[in-house]
Amino acid sequence: MYLLQGKLLAKEGEREQLAAILLQAAALMEQAEGCRLYAVATQAADPYGVHITELWKDQSAHDASLNVAGVRELIMQAMPLLAEPPQKGQEYTVLGGLGI
Repeated sequence: MYLLQGKLLAKEGEREQLAAILLQAAALMEQAEGCRLYAVATQAADPYGVHITELWKDQSAHDASLNVAGVRELIMQAMPLLAEPPQKGQEYTVLGGLGI
């Protein structure tokens, strides 16, 4: 399995809107083959960051998710809300664990 963890930084006052767009993306991932988890989270101590944790059958399933209808449109909506360009997330190979 393939795990990807990332963080996006929103412009001041835009974190909630960015999180809402990412939650829409999470709903679209129900259609993505191989998506096991797409979690969107924030921290009270960080007024700009939105964290995304994705768990996939494999990396190719993740890569194919960009072709799910509506995903590219959500990316275009999110880009103006970002304080900086998206950074590549941390990639992991999942070995196992509870819920896996």
